[in-house]
Amino acid sequence: MNYKYLVLFVFVFSIFSCEKKDEQKQMPPQNIKVYQVVPKIVPIYEEFVGQIYGEKDIPIRARVDGYLEDIHFNEGTRVKKGDLLYEIDSAPFIEAVAAKRSMVAQAETVLVQTESDLNRIKPLAEIDAVSQRELDMAQAQRDASISALDAAKADLRIAEINLSYTRIMAPIDGIIGRTLAREGEFVGKDPNPVILNTVSDIESIRVQFFLSENEYLRAARTYATESAKKIGDRDDMVEVKLILSDGSLYDQIGSIDFIDRNVDSSTGTILLQATFSNPKNLIRPGQFARVKIKITELNDALIVPQKCLSELQGKYSVLVVNPENKVEAVQVETGENIPGFTIITKGIKPGDKIILEGLQKARPGMEVIPVVTDFDYKSTNNK
Repeated sequence: MNYKYLVLFVFVFSIFSCEKKDEQKQMPPQNIKVYQVVPKIVPIYEEFVGQIYGEKDIPIRARVDGYLEDIHFNEGTRVKKGDLLYEIDSAPFIEAVAAKRSMVAQAETVLVQTESDLNRIKPLAEIDAVSQRELDMAQAQRDASISALDAAKADLRIAEINLSYTRIMAPIDGIIGRTLAREGEFVGKDPNPVILNTVSDIESIRVQFFLSENEYLRAARTYATESAKKIGDRDDMVEVKLILSDGSLYDQIGSIDFIDRNVDSSTGTILLQATFSNPKNLIRPGQFARVKIKITELNDALIVPQKCLSELQGKYSVLVVNPENKVEAVQVETGENIPGFTIITKGIKPGDKIILEGLQKARPGMEVIPVVTDFDYKSTNNK
């Protein structure tokens, strides 16, 4: 009895399975979005860590030593060229100026006396009332007194200059930082701070970074070729982008304005500098950022969206819709990544249709209706 039920069950199940297979065979091909491969010119960018400096970072130094009497600014604020920043005790320098002035007065008195002696002796020498030797001595004493007066005046000017150094002025317009000395400190000699502060002009900023020898050669060849194509055109300047520490892209485009004369033999790198406008004073000296620069450019590169790639044990493949509208799995070799895409060096050819969406449903051998679709990485990434 049980055997009869089992045979009946197998018979019914076989009929049901055959009906399902017939239904699957009769299902029409489905629309599926594909990305059509087209050769493109692809710029290759690389990023380098750089340090930021102001357009001008001027250290404020104490050029004479003494006790700091007063500070005339608020730290971290904007100052103008010529603003008084620091005052050093000026009493010793005032006394030095007074002493030098007295020396000048003394030298002037001696000059008057020697000129009077010379003027008195000259007529006598003409009538041979005095010897030529006495005339020569009077002339030499007058000349020596002139030199002594010049030396005394030079000493006075030095004393006055040193006195002026007790009032330290802002050398440029800019933002002043934290003071390294306070009122009452003795400044101007080590170990006390010789550099009191720094004023930075940050209307534009400089970013210094390093390239390896190979990276430099690749970039130099690329831009040498491009420059040859547009001689005399300012557009051939190397443009760079700046990625801030929070990952955001700075809204100003910079340009390379300095390449060091040599490669550092100890590190195998060469120093470059890029300048960026900083109208909002957003960027400050001392920050670190990543510099994004075009190293080379690939012609006729074949790229596919990264979402089309499947990886298995380090090997990559894509699903391609062949001319018979059937799905094939094709193994590919990949090159460099660019935002949203990967360069394919082997495995596909121009015009190939790569399945873009529905990768889970598509299977090799399945017949589909390919719908060519543009892939916008930015809009996709922002969703």
